[in-house]
Amino acid sequence: MWRGTTGQVCGVWPWHIAAGTPLVGAPMGPHQHTGAAVCFDPISWFQAGLLANPSMFVLSLPGRGKSTMVRHMLAALAGFGVMPLVLGDLKPDYTDLVAALGGQVIPLGPGRGHLNVLDASEALAACAQLEAAGAHKLAGELRASSRARRLSMLLGLLTIVRRGAKPADYEETLLRRALEILDDGEGVPRLADLLAVVRAAPEPLRAAAEDQGDLARYTEVVRPLVLSLGALTSGGELGEVFAQPTSSPMRRDRPVCYDISGIPEAQTELVAACLLACWSNGFGVVDTAHALVDAGLEPERHYMVVMDELWRALRAGHGMVDRIDATTRLNRTQGVGVAMISHTMSDLLAIPNEADQAKARGLVERAGAVVLGALPAGEMPLLRTAVPLVAAEQDELVSWAGREAWSRESVGTPPGLGRFMVKVGGRPGIPFHVQLTDTERDLNDTNQRWHVASRIGDLDATVPGRRAEES
Repeated sequence: MWRGTTGQVCGVWPWHIAAGTPLVGAPMGPHQHTGAAVCFDPISWFQAGLLANPSMFVLSLPGRGKSTMVRHMLAALAGFGVMPLVLGDLKPDYTDLVAALGGQVIPLGPGRGHLNVLDASEALAACAQLEAAGAHKLAGELRASSRARRLSMLLGLLTIVRRGAKPADYEETLLRRALEILDDGEGVPRLADLLAVVRAAPEPLRAAAEDQGDLARYTEVVRPLVLSLGALTSGGELGEVFAQPTSSPMRRDRPVCYDISGIPEAQTELVAACLLACWSNGFGVVDTAHALVDAGLEPERHYMVVMDELWRALRAGHGMVDRIDATTRLNRTQGVGVAMISHTMSDLLAIPNEADQAKARGLVERAGAVVLGALPAGEMPLLRTAVPLVAAEQDELVSWAGREAWSRESVGTPPGLGRFMVKVGGRPGIPFHVQLTDTERDLNDTNQRWHVASRIGDLDATVPGRRAEES
């Protein structure tokens, strides 16, 4: 196939056809059926009027190239001037790319790094800049947004500590009043300071508790909240990460990756809490950046936010869907693209509460585009509840999920490796095969630990007599 401008190919009619897909966005690879170049990313397509909002939801079985596809897209977006923000890297899949782009890699986890969930110093410093510049309305909006995000994060942590039990409405009011008191004080507050405010029983909190002038009644009302906050500050696995001063503040002028790969998978509550904290802090930094841009105090920046392993946070308990939804609802005019990544619809809907299941499905339904990889046949009925798919599209997705042959040449290369389909509403899907450059291949190895073992085996061959003894 050949490509040319209308000025070049106008004389070769009828042996030319129009492009089947928009040549807008990151070059992803060839179309599976026509071989034409497929270009796609949610920010470029939104700017071109092809998407209703700059977001995408990625669903595919493990080991089929989800992270590689997203990294490829991030590299192209970085070339377009968009800042990649990877808010929670569990494997890690993105640290090498972010480092190669000159970005900031922030380790987070027990013994690796801390994130103070009450630290609003960056937002408050920006508010001072805005007020000095006369942008009082922007300063007020940023201050309110920062407080709302911290409150949402606190409620999420309490949900996790309580094994999925959602905080009561009056507890949310108490925490909101306590945050207001802390923001009016000096220094950077921590969870221990929040607990101290609740225990001190100031008048705004007593009014919220409706203790009717009886301090003993107040103590009884706030006891569950005090116990939960105590669990976050008493040296447990959550307190070790979130109750200490932030070890590495996130920058807003370069790519960022939160590396939480040091947390064992078995610590499911800590993993979910870290993901939620990274998402909350990252979107808060984006809010701060855009407020300064609107006031003319910083240059315009666009961000592409990656939220991987979404299912881990959703399974942390009832109400987590609301927390995620509240964290990620950014106005589409704020110059932020969002990529949410999970494995299957079954993972998203494996939540006991039916209302939460509907909200989790809504995360997929509201995405500007859905990018689908290899999926099993049993997944299709659930998937069709959120994404319109014709029979041929379903068959193609299922064929990518087939098993590879038992031969040395094919081991590790499943049929659907690197193959994805872009779905936008009811439009026909656009299937493509991701193509990497040689430079990218070195940054897209998600099996590095296995290759270390392979290299050890190669080293054995250099030791005299080693192979003979094994034989």
